[in-house]
Amino acid sequence: MSQKGYNFLGLAQRAGSIKSGDAAAEAIIKKGKAKLVLLAKDASDKTKAHFINLAKFKNVRWIEGGDKLHLGVALGKSPRSVIIITDDNFAGKIQELFGEEEQDF
Repeated sequence: MSQKGYNFLGLAQRAGSIKSGDAAAEAIIKKGKAKLVLLAKDASDKTKAHFINLAKFKNVRWIEGGDKLHLGVALGKSPRSVIIITDDNFAGKIQELFGEEEQDF
């Protein structure tokens, strides 16, 4: 992913359209407020499987991109395995910037 993508994540964070961390991410998905699930490519297989299954169950788009360290730095936080985008416009742009195809539901 390009630096532009990480910068855009920071913008979305400042706009209040990002939730991160396993517990917060799971809660947002279960409430039906998630528009996109972004999983770090170096997240554990268990974490990926858990959040992919949740996303599929709730019909939420999901992609893999970036690494935990850079995702966390972009948000001004510690390394993050999962990031939830709660705004449709930010979700579309983040998906475009990460250069990933949308995964099947």
